[in-house]
Amino acid sequence: MSSTGGLASKPVLNDPHLGMIRPVSPRTPAGCEECLQVGSPWVHLRLCLTCGHVGCCDSSPLRHVRSHAYAIGHPIVASFEPGEDWRWCYVDETYV
Repeated sequence: MSSTGGLASKPVLNDPHLGMIRPVSPRTPAGCEECLQVGSPWVHLRLCLTCGHVGCCDSSPLRHVRSHAYAIGHPIVASFEPGEDWRWCYVDETYV
């Protein structure tokens, strides 16, 4: 992990959800899929590592990536911000 936005947490390497990671391409590289549809702003973007959904972070008004993780069952996301290289598990609430 090269940058975690200043966070010092070490990733959990044995998270049981890591097996859900697939090779993906961002479905909406221009921004959060749902925010683009409704015209809402976002703060940061996250990429679902199971299906390629691009959603907005928990600091964004609508928190679409968290909703996606729980509603669809895809818990592992990566930062979709330039210069950031980290992954997060929404089920275990930890870096992976």
